[in-house]
Amino acid sequence: MKTKTYQLETLACPTCMAKIQGALKKTRGVTDAEVMFNSSRAKVTFDENVVESETIKKTIETLGYKVIGEK
Repeated sequence: MKTKTYQLETLACPTCMAKIQGALKKTRGVTDAEVMFNSSRAKVTFDENVVESETIKKTIETLGYKVIGEK
């Protein structure tokens, strides 16, 4: 398992946070996802043998939110 934190553009509302978190949790290979509204960050734990970091970023961006960094 691997955990990465993705910095997002500023989230406008808690609904945005819930939308991203829900989509990430439904992504195959993701075991946990926590989106923090105040810091506009998504902390994601995933199985790197099942899903790549690029796929996680694309999932977020498909919802209309920009990933501006990752750790």
